[in-house]
Amino acid sequence: MRCTHLLFVVLLLLACQQQKVQDTVTEVQVEKKEKKQEPVFDFISLEYIMGKFDPSKDKGFVAIPLKYSDREGMYMRKEAMKAFEEMNEAALKDGVKLVIRSAARNFDYQKGIWEKKWTGATKLSDGTNVATDIPSAKAKALKILEYSSMPGSSRHHWGTDIDFNSFENSWFESGEGLKLFNWLEANASKYGFGRPYSKKGSDRPHGYNEEKWHWSYLPIANSLTAFAERQLKNEMIQGFQGAETASEIDIVSKYVLGIHSSCKK
Repeated sequence: MRCTHLLFVVLLLLACQQQKVQDTVTEVQVEKKEKKQEPVFDFISLEYIMGKFDPSKDKGFVAIPLKYSDREGMYMRKEAMKAFEEMNEAALKDGVKLVIRSAARNFDYQKGIWEKKWTGATKLSDGTNVATDIPSAKAKALKILEYSSMPGSSRHHWGTDIDFNSFENSWFESGEGLKLFNWLEANASKYGFGRPYSKKGSDRPHGYNEEKWHWSYLPIANSLTAFAERQLKNEMIQGFQGAETASEIDIVSKYVLGIHSSCKK
């Protein structure tokens, strides 16, 4: 009887040990599978996310056909362009016409936008002349940052982000604009697009004001956001008028990462 009991104990211990081995193997297999599913983009670098390249000469970009845009000379990443074309086809079937108003903008392009506003050559949408109406550098920068990015910190550098139809939130609140916005809210995620600049509140206390026109191709943009969170520093944002305010404002944390939670996955 004692031998039988001892044998039972030995067999039970062996069974438990075998189960532990099987569990370990399963965990390793799951971990390997998860790692394989993580997207890896070999083009990601600090130079890339800061827009220090020419999209027209980058093999990962494609020119946006005029039938989708309001002018020639705009570019997107090829993956984002393909997803947009699929989304646009579905939108047209539902009577919604998407018009791309802005897409990839490199550092130099964004610098031009920023410095025209900084010097007062371009007034802001509310009529403010930053150069004459606002005395301090930080206050000037914060006013421009309501809707425009500092060069080196814009999602438009990435080729994943596009602006649709109008640069006025009010246009999307009635008629054709409301129909278009509601369609995007209901369907854009099916094609990989999300809206980083949602209405500001407790869930998005920092960053640019709401932009109903701005949509981002998240399968790539999320990886770029994660890279920026790890690698981009405030002191790297330089090379334009007003750049000295970047660290004081905390441009990376408050603006580059000041996006809706759905765009940080």
